[in-house]
Amino acid sequence: MNQSGRRQFLVSTGALLAAPIAGLAQQPSAIIHRIGFLGVSTPAAWAPRIEAFRAGLRDLGYIEGKNIVIEFRFAQNQYDRLPELAAELVRLKVDVIVTHSGTGALVAKQATATNPIPVVMTNVGDAVGSGIVSSLSHPGGNVTGDTFYVTELVAKRLELLKDAIPRLRRVAILANPDSAVTAQYLSASETSARDLNVVLLRVDARGPMDLDGAFAAMAKERVDALAVIEDVILIANFKRIAEMAVRQRLPSISFIEYADAGGLFGYSVDFLALYRRAPVFVDKILKGAKPADIPVERPTTFNFVINMKTATAIGVTISSATRLRADRLVG
Repeated sequence: MNQSGRRQFLVSTGALLAAPIAGLAQQPSAIIHRIGFLGVSTPAAWAPRIEAFRAGLRDLGYIEGKNIVIEFRFAQNQYDRLPELAAELVRLKVDVIVTHSGTGALVAKQATATNPIPVVMTNVGDAVGSGIVSSLSHPGGNVTGDTFYVTELVAKRLELLKDAIPRLRRVAILANPDSAVTAQYLSASETSARDLNVVLLRVDARGPMDLDGAFAAMAKERVDALAVIEDVILIANFKRIAEMAVRQRLPSISFIEYADAGGLFGYSVDFLALYRRAPVFVDKILKGAKPADIPVERPTTFNFVINMKTATAIGVTISSATRLRADRLVG
């Protein structure tokens, strides 16, 4: 793997993403722990992430039906269902709630305000800025887990688009207005766009029913490229979004799995690795640690993926310098 393509960032907590897990004792088989999983999307869309989470539990000796039970609740891409599902997990008196995205973490935090069940968050952008935790080193309250900084992520994505497409002037930002992360992403994007002399066009999509209209708006505005925000509902439709971008011959960028699905570029943390890491926080909590005392971790490596097949299909020439920056080439 080409290390020049990676972007290293300091971790304010001093905690690294990949801490050793060997030697952790398996929970006594007589104890059955109940884990609640609050999902925003659907079981099918989140299957790879759920399997990564289960694999992380198995790494630590937690076996479903033997010493743990997982209560899954999925909102089926409907944000307004999250509060009732979180309340249901609270009524079940689970030992810990695991959730993802800023929206999921905020809802879980609110649902446990008077009944402080520990919450483990994963794949959350800027948990401090969102008000989910007080700080990375001392999160306080009942929430801990992992987070990444949106500003760094967005700035690098626009920079990569600009480097690959020097004529870049107008970039569409595909966003879900109902998502808690949208405001952060847009603010960070606007700051970076000014530095790169790029004009942004916000295009909203609350779900798959809005995608045709969103891409029609992009065509009408003659944008040069597309950046897709990692809203959970958009992630669940990333393959369709990538296909539509290719049909419109539109260079696009989002998270690394987006490039695997057909988008031109992917730049992000490894979300599957974070799901596999989440059980480490669960394990600490089940063994008596308080979330307030468990530092929030921030991944230090961002990966850059280029889909060369897509580049050919949309007529974009990827320079040798850009290819050398990539951690992986697809197609």
